[in-house]
Amino acid sequence: MHLEIRQTKDGSNTLFVPDLNEHYHSVHGALQESQHVFIKHGLEHVLEQKKDIKVLEIGFGTGLNAILTFPVALAQKAFIQYDTLEKHPLTEEVVQQLHFEQFILNPELLGYFRQLHNSPWNEPVDIIPYFTLQKIHETLEEFLVPSSYYDVIYFDAFAPDKQPELWTDAMFEKLYKATRPGGVLVTYCAKGSFKRSLKAAGFEVEALPGPPGKREMTRGVKPVVI
Repeated sequence: MHLEIRQTKDGSNTLFVPDLNEHYHSVHGALQESQHVFIKHGLEHVLEQKKDIKVLEIGFGTGLNAILTFPVALAQKAFIQYDTLEKHPLTEEVVQQLHFEQFILNPELLGYFRQLHNSPWNEPVDIIPYFTLQKIHETLEEFLVPSSYYDVIYFDAFAPDKQPELWTDAMFEKLYKATRPGGVLVTYCAKGSFKRSLKAAGFEVEALPGPPGKREMTRGVKPVVI
């Protein structure tokens, strides 16, 4: 798959896939989008309630969401198990060309970023005592989800018109099963058909202000049954 490095409006880099005419992140700001959608409205929202959580990411990609999760674990001394699915890992050459050092200015964090990418696939690795990473070389369709297991799901697949097989009722039923009561699924997407699929699966749907360049994002909450 041919990939091109593109700079987004906040100065951070992303990847462009010409065959799909699709970017890995928002062209309005890759860093801002990840921080707003997945960290603020996903991870930090759940950390208000508990400090030992399990994250599932759909699409490891550049590793941006993972490396932004990492300092939250450090700062809050939160125990985070981070499972991430990726069927098409980036080569080391592409990762280096992203030049994350240009916008992630913490040298220690950059060292951990390399460690995240160099970690083996399909086995858990303790990056630090607070952060365990497991990169899973599978698609969501292939992944056997554990029941009521994850506190936060970062749904960071390509857009519905680019990767429609991941935006079906069946996929969100699968993710609902994997989510703990009180857990959340967060994504940049705000399409009506997607929200209807979340509701059909059982999630309570919240429309939240989007990151720069987008009016809305979506958070699905699995209700707690009393």
